[in-house]
Amino acid sequence: MAHPYHHALSSAGKWGGSPEDYLPVHAWFDESKAFLADQRHRALRHHAEGIFLAERVFGPTLTNADGRVIPVRWVGEQHVKEDLRRIPTAADWLRAIRPEPWMLVGNKSDTTGPEPEPGSGAPVAARNTLADFDRALDGCRT
Repeated sequence: MAHPYHHALSSAGKWGGSPEDYLPVHAWFDESKAFLADQRHRALRHHAEGIFLAERVFGPTLTNADGRVIPVRWVGEQHVKEDLRRIPTAADWLRAIRPEPWMLVGNKSDTTGPEPEPGSGAPVAARNTLADFDRALDGCRT
């Protein structure tokens, strides 16, 4: 959808109340359009983790003008599904980023030790393939 208001109209049609009840949540999902005005802005909040973050920002529920209590998660899921037809994970978006050399190099001013050897499995090692990037991410996960 082109504008958060259109998402809000959809929410009001689905759960009652007025579009203004839902507009803050939908506007939050699309705030990143302010600095990246194409579909890539969605990588920042249009995913499962973004939906859970919306709950932390807005609370677990909202009460619409009809007095109906609506889970914020439902509103976030509706927004993401209307834009993407599914709910991806943040990892889905991150795996789609083509790593650039500047993303993969450690801090050159860091004097804590030598750079890791290529192939050592260290997550900061300079790599330039998506498979290497995924392996580096795996090494950072707990």
